Amino acid sequence: MVEYRREGTFEKPYLTLNGIAMLLLMIGLALALVAALLALRNPVLAAVIAIAIAFIAPGFFMLQPNQAAVLLLFGEYLGTERTPGLRWTLPWNIRKRVSVRTRNHNIETLKVNDKRGNPVEIGAVVVWRVEDTAQALFDVEDFEQFVKVQSESALRHVATRYDYDEGEEHAGNVVTLRAGADVVAEALRDELQLRVQLAGVKIEEAKLTHLAYAPEIAGAMLRRQQAEAVISARTKIVAGAVSMVELALKSLSEKNVVELDDERRAAMVSNLMVVLCSERDTQPIVNTGTLYN
Repeated sequence: MVEYRREGTFEKPYLTLNGIAMLLLMIGLALALVAALLALRNPVLAAVIAIAIAFIAPGFFMLQPNQAAVLLLFGEYLGTERTPGLRWTLPWNIRKRVSVRTRNHNIETLKVNDKRGNPVEIGAVVVWRVEDTAQALFDVEDFEQFVKVQSESALRHVATRYDYDEGEEHAGNVVTLRAGADVVAEALRDELQLRVQLAGVKIEEAKLTHLAYAPEIAGAMLRRQQAEAVISARTKIVAGAVSMVELALKSLSEKNVVELDDERRAAMVSNLMVVLCSERDTQPIVNTGTLYN
């Protein structure tokens, strides 16, 4: 089986002439044409000058800053001119202007599944520019549409490589879409650069602009996050209460305020834990008896 290798077209410079100088030359020829007709009355010379003017006039073109002109001759790529201002080239050279300014592409919100299969909504903005004008025009059909399609494809692919949020089994140990936005954005930029390199496009930056659970699971995930927050808060409260009880018992023992046997110590620990961990204000109860009566 014969394999055909596709060769890309890469940008190369093409020298054009200064348009101002050629404009002055054409003005001079115009004056010479008037002189040949009126003063010298030489129709042959006038015809030659007129042909020269007709040859020069179609060759002018103008480039703005950060704009390039790709020149073609009978379908063959000659080169690219990037010098801004008024330029001149042979009139039969075809000139195609290409903007090399930085552009933004806003990826509309997409619904994708994260690494755990949860449906999420994600959007991003891509900052890009044309780096190789020859590749942009000749290696893809429409480089703007190409960037658009590849941006959406890259965003979908990157989103499936990460969890939306941390799970209990490896909390804090993995990069997630929500907590690792910078890492995800860098991965999106690298992924997209590989995809659009064929079109001579350089990705300057890629950032996430929208990230949320899909509406069908947003309520359940919100309750899950609230439950995790309550558990985390309760864990800290209990840890702090245990430390305070230990400190209280140690101070009572060191200062010989009261001697506590195991049963009274357990009762005091229980009361202190209730007071410290309760969500409501506790009400003191005066016990006129003893622990044993």
